[in-house]
Amino acid sequence: MSLMLEPNPSQIKEEKVYRQMGVTDEEFAMIEDILGRLPNYTELGLFSVMWSEHCSYKNSKPVLKKFPTSGERVLQGPGEGAGIVDIGDNQAVVFKIESHNHPSAIEPYQGAATGVGGIIRDVFSMGARPIAMLNSLRFGELETPRVKYLFKEVVAGIAGYGNCIGIPTVGGEIQFDPCYDGNPLVNAMCVGLINHEDIQKGQAKGIGNTVMYVGAKTGRDGIHGATFASEELSETSDENRPAVQVGDPFMEKLLLEACLELVKSDALVGIQDMGAAGLVSSSSEMASKAGSGIEMILDDIPQRETGMTPYEMMLSESQERMLIVVKKGREQEIIDLFSKYGLEAVAVGKVTDDKKLRLIHRGEVVAEVPTDALAEDAPVYYKPSSEPAYFREFQAMETEIPNVEDYKETLLKLLAQPTIASKEWVYNQYDYQVRTNTVVTPGSDAAVVRIRGTRKALAMTTDCNSRYIYLDPETGGKIAVAEAARNVVCSGAEPIAITDGLNFGSPENPEIFWQIEKAADGISAACLALNSPVIGGNVSLYNEIKGEAIYPTPIIGMVGLVEDLDHITTQSFKNVGDLIYIIGETKPEFGGSELQKLQNGEITGKSPAIDLEVEAVRQKQLLSAIKSGLVSSAHDIAEGGTAIALAESLFNTAGLGAEVTLEGEPTVALFSETQSRFIVSIKAENKEQFEELVEDASFIGKVTNSEKLTIKDTNSNLLIDAPINECEKVWKGAIPCLLK
Repeated sequence: MSLMLEPNPSQIKEEKVYRQMGVTDEEFAMIEDILGRLPNYTELGLFSVMWSEHCSYKNSKPVLKKFPTSGERVLQGPGEGAGIVDIGDNQAVVFKIESHNHPSAIEPYQGAATGVGGIIRDVFSMGARPIAMLNSLRFGELETPRVKYLFKEVVAGIAGYGNCIGIPTVGGEIQFDPCYDGNPLVNAMCVGLINHEDIQKGQAKGIGNTVMYVGAKTGRDGIHGATFASEELSETSDENRPAVQVGDPFMEKLLLEACLELVKSDALVGIQDMGAAGLVSSSSEMASKAGSGIEMILDDIPQRETGMTPYEMMLSESQERMLIVVKKGREQEIIDLFSKYGLEAVAVGKVTDDKKLRLIHRGEVVAEVPTDALAEDAPVYYKPSSEPAYFREFQAMETEIPNVEDYKETLLKLLAQPTIASKEWVYNQYDYQVRTNTVVTPGSDAAVVRIRGTRKALAMTTDCNSRYIYLDPETGGKIAVAEAARNVVCSGAEPIAITDGLNFGSPENPEIFWQIEKAADGISAACLALNSPVIGGNVSLYNEIKGEAIYPTPIIGMVGLVEDLDHITTQSFKNVGDLIYIIGETKPEFGGSELQKLQNGEITGKSPAIDLEVEAVRQKQLLSAIKSGLVSSAHDIAEGGTAIALAESLFNTAGLGAEVTLEGEPTVALFSETQSRFIVSIKAENKEQFEELVEDASFIGKVTNSEKLTIKDTNSNLLIDAPINECEKVWKGAIPCLLK
């Protein structure tokens, strides 16, 4: 039981209690000004979570304004549970990415599981049925027991939740770098489908309408989770274990089905997930968006622990809960609907016309705060920004070509790097076939899920090379979007929109804030060039431990539309005799590359360059060749360069090999990470048509039945002659071997 005596308003001010909640002296003065009096302990709690970075974006709002958020397909941009994009035939795709980094650093299984649960609720609160999950993960090197433990538990948490609820986890990406040692990143993305008429908004409209609480009971888990996510991790972060919630996927499955039935009812006025900041955020945001108020009777909130205070009830982040507004007089229909699924639906309040959030407990008003003050009026900070000295140093460096003695040995070493190696150990724990719509399973450039009853499908991917962004945030930001789009195009889809998970260190540090600003500039430029607006996302700052920040890691989650199932393309070579092409020229670019990391153990110099106009033209031409039925396989050249992309095109192909001739200095031709390049194979009879359509394509070789990857230079000198089974064994065995 909670018998702790809460400090009274004057104690709060005199003893500066508010500082423990992350509220500054200036912010406390603003709160006093808004209320015209001192806040009590509950009211201070409401402000502290709603004004945290996690809920208010107070440090990142000026940067987020840069993103292009509208387009002819966009039906709902940022500001609701998830963004919505039209895909024709009265259908739309709904998707969003969210981070659960801090909880996963402390309690990796539940941190990852509840990250998955929360993002699923964001999607079905819009009225959409979730059809696929993806993730993007970052860990330190798989060398210490701690990192191995975090990696295993995060993967188990994602699998445990996703598999139980019956939504396929179809794709994702994982990178390993020492900067994530103490601060792993866990970003979860959910994609859903909806018919236009079923789109819901989280708004509390209609004075006198009833506010209802549905789903699991409220406990003391996750109190101050949003505040905890808005400060850096430290030696004492383990003491914040109570801030990590516990997920129940079976309860969520019932809640999902009940909510999808609910959205068909005309009794429903508004619906919102209780995510970060629980009841505070859902109630104040729904009222603020509708220009109304809400009065809640806290005694009626379903509680699973005794003696909960108003403060604890409002700030709890217990999982599997939603707040809904229904037409007055139709409460019983809603109660009956939820009881059919074994869930509680309880009337806990009403919509008012005074624009206030009023909380009543044991017959007394325990909090009364303007809803806009909580949801809209958080201070916005324009943080100082300064270009780091390391950036100037790296930009001044000459381009060096690494010295490679043995090309085959280097290829095998690169294939064993955990960032490049097969992630089968991970995705084999996920049920990616549940619901039987997954057409392209994990392991190709993008996952593809068919849309039942149509010839269409959705391609989806998550991407970000944080090393490039560390070296040059603006260029790296462009590359992250471009790579996501390349993956989608290689799958036969047209990119339609992105969601972003912006993971950075502390915005209080001007050099980190500079990274955030520049990365946003790069992302914006690429979104405009590739016609893929930002429809929502999440910001996770303060990702540092002992003053050491992670690499800037803005994850791009992208969805593309496959117009016809016949267009679906994968990265594996298909037939003996097919011609192999490289699209794009290769330059000596090794800054941030896998080869640089392998040889030096650190990242320096300039990142690869990117020309967005060239990128857009190549993507368009390749997609039109794919749609014309000319392309057997397509794969983007990413980490590790051309040699790695060629090897990957031969994995899981049973009996195929390739003979290829590459131009130029061998180390550059094999391992440079120049952008905007693809490896494509086509049938010999499509040669002329393909070359006409794709102007930057150069013929480099043929698919054989040799079961070897043979690469020569233009003087016929043998550079690499590697049996595919040897390459594949190294590639598949690397992660399991490190985990032993």
